[in-house]
Amino acid sequence: MKVELSNIEYFVIIGYFLLIIAVGWVFKRFSSNTDDYFKGGSKGTWWLVGTSAFMSTFSAWTFTGAAGMAYQSGFSVMIIFFGNALGYFLNFLFMGPWLRQLRATTFPEAISMRYGEQTRSFYALYEVPIRILYSALQLYGLGIFCSAVFGYNINHVIIVAGIVVLFYSATGGRWAVMATDFLQGLILVPLTVIVAILCLDKLGGVGAMFQAIEDQGLKEEYKMINGPTLFAGAYTWGWASAMMLKQFIVYNSMNAAPRYFSVKDGREARKAALLAAVLMLAGSLFWFLPPIAARLLFADQVMALNIGKPEEASYAIVSMNLLPVGLIGMIVVAILTATMSSMDTGLNTNVAIMLRDIYPKIARFFKWKAKDEKELLLYGRVYTWALGVVIVSLALYFAQQDGKGIFELMLDIGALLATPIAVPLLWGLFIRRTPWWAAFAAIGCAFVPSLFALREIPLTYLGFSQEFSDGFKWTFQDKMFSVFGAGSFGYLVSTFFAPSKDSDHRKQVDEFFTRMKTPIDFKKEVGEDNDSRQLSFIGRFGAVVAGFVSLLLIVPNPIEGRLAILALAITIGGVSALMIRAGSKPPKSEFRNQ
Repeated sequence: MKVELSNIEYFVIIGYFLLIIAVGWVFKRFSSNTDDYFKGGSKGTWWLVGTSAFMSTFSAWTFTGAAGMAYQSGFSVMIIFFGNALGYFLNFLFMGPWLRQLRATTFPEAISMRYGEQTRSFYALYEVPIRILYSALQLYGLGIFCSAVFGYNINHVIIVAGIVVLFYSATGGRWAVMATDFLQGLILVPLTVIVAILCLDKLGGVGAMFQAIEDQGLKEEYKMINGPTLFAGAYTWGWASAMMLKQFIVYNSMNAAPRYFSVKDGREARKAALLAAVLMLAGSLFWFLPPIAARLLFADQVMALNIGKPEEASYAIVSMNLLPVGLIGMIVVAILTATMSSMDTGLNTNVAIMLRDIYPKIARFFKWKAKDEKELLLYGRVYTWALGVVIVSLALYFAQQDGKGIFELMLDIGALLATPIAVPLLWGLFIRRTPWWAAFAAIGCAFVPSLFALREIPLTYLGFSQEFSDGFKWTFQDKMFSVFGAGSFGYLVSTFFAPSKDSDHRKQVDEFFTRMKTPIDFKKEVGEDNDSRQLSFIGRFGAVVAGFVSLLLIVPNPIEGRLAILALAITIGGVSALMIRAGSKPPKSEFRNQ
């Protein structure tokens, strides 16, 4: 069984792709130098940066893998997204302004202020291949889902989605990434709320949903916190605690800094973080009602799918059953763009690292002539295309494999390789008294349990017997707490070897903390804003989206379906109209001559 889409749904998908390609072309004029291209010239408004940060934190996995978890275990998966919201809330309380006030373009640049050039070089060279791997895996996972559920050719999905992301990312840079992320959020948030409401209506309300859960014998499985006997030890208090710790590290270390480099100042960073936290919390309450409804209402249809994990198609199945013609295509768009919004951010960040942290060292080594801003901007676009081709090619390579669990294996490896290097990026924001090699001490210690936790690496190679290897199993919480604990131990031990207060390194660290805690004077450090321009341009694109959705009212649908389409069009159109109105004031003098 495959999910069949009508010609109208394909029209919606193609129309949206053309729209975001146009966004990239229009926002090309916002980038006149590499600062504009990689961080929007640090002129991004809180609502634009906050929505972009929100959209970049999830991929198609939210509507596939996470939906499958919700189908099987109910509300437990919400813990992951509560952790995301908590991470953003801590950014709102203090971390967002700190990260923006580092006044950097890439996070390795910020690392050099804290630990020095050797540590910067390590992170720059380490992060680029890891981020390439993540982006390729996200694209590959998207291809797997669309191939299995909708019957698309997996190679075609990878190539088309990759080219669309490449086009607007390379053309418009960070401005295009933020603008498309905002438009994607403007569609996704109200659309997923509509899907959740339709599910509750079909079930007969919240009370009826919980009654159906009890009637079908799912009450125990659908507890948010489960006992250790269910789901192989997942979703216990230990698992939840480890997940919260993981999300805290992800959102509150120097690794998270690039999401705030684009915002105007610390005050705007605080508001951007609060917006992302609110959107994430709201989303976690709505995103997982549809897969639960699929279990209660359409379990036979879900299980009839001829794919390895049919529950991962539960969100698509419930959407096909409840959404009117036209909005089904919008759900496909939501699944596609959820991956694209994280891929475009990673691509832009990666190219920035290559151009700002790696290329200058290579140029100095070979004594190449210094490039001006115009040439560097061209290099940025060329690198974006080149890196994108590598990502698409790697995803296509994964697609040619015979399905020996490479996707799950690489995700596990990626997580265990990412956590060790994040530990010093967290503690370095709080602990001053360290030697220059503190990050390497933390990473080295963290990698010891990390390597053990990689179950695919035969422990016999480490001197253990095969019998011991077969019985050596690590839960998620075992991995998380051991890696974080070992890395923290290594970092704290290094503090005993910290140099004296009058050493060059300690002076550098003191300058780092002073810089991080010093508020930004936007007028003096950045210059004139372009807030009205952002509102006007993006508001107009939003109005186009609203008009496009309104056209779906002429498609034959029952009255409930037309009301759902109308609600989506009014929501998008209303927000867009407010943006256009707010941006209608006379432009700043800086832009009058453009």
